[in-house]
Amino acid sequence: MRNIFIADAHLHQPEDSNYRLLLRFIESLRGNTDTLCILGDLFDFRIGLSSISFPEHEPLLKALERLRATGTRLIYLEGNHDFQLGVSLAMRLDAEIYAGPVTLNLQGKKMFLCHGDLVNSADWRYRILHRVLRSRVTLYAGNLLPQSVLLKLRKKLQLTSKGRYKNDRVRWDYRSIIRNYAETVHKTGCEILVLGHFHLPFAEKQSDFTLISLGDWISHFSFAEMVDGEIRLLTYPD
Repeated sequence: MRNIFIADAHLHQPEDSNYRLLLRFIESLRGNTDTLCILGDLFDFRIGLSSISFPEHEPLLKALERLRATGTRLIYLEGNHDFQLGVSLAMRLDAEIYAGPVTLNLQGKKMFLCHGDLVNSADWRYRILHRVLRSRVTLYAGNLLPQSVLLKLRKKLQLTSKGRYKNDRVRWDYRSIIRNYAETVHKTGCEILVLGHFHLPFAEKQSDFTLISLGDWISHFSFAEMVDGEIRLLTYPD
């Protein structure tokens, strides 16, 4: 059995190098992968609003459809750049879409999967923003706005997010935050934690617990592969 875990591609346009490389990677999974787990921020911006379309995402979605057609199970955890994805996308991809963290049993291992944007409990500003953006009022208002206005808001949010990320990398010790969170997950009885969001690829193993921080598909092109109950962090292409 082979399971694959990816996160944080932040895809923009199909002609971008990381977009093309991810398409190639997904095509390489056809016929040899039991489960593909996407742990959020696959796209740099995708919200399930009927008032906005995302034609630039079609090549990737079609690649996922082809992968699903070969029998690969698709699991999609929403991130902070792609959320409220809705029933329509789940039906189109025949995928399991989760709005938050999920505990799954894969290859006999109890695994805790999450995007990771809520791991830092001290970042209360982001936690407020997280609630506001996902509120019914915000989504209702979003569906009333014309696409031109939404696209301007998208650009502003993207620029704000990039600025926050640069500042937060200086302000916060991401590795320590992730490790502390891993200790909490370990106490729940889970054997493996896999998360994204931090764009920081690293893996740490203890006798009865494994932590995988996935990195990203922007500069690291990192992913996790699980075969016969053993998980490891890799880069593409090797």
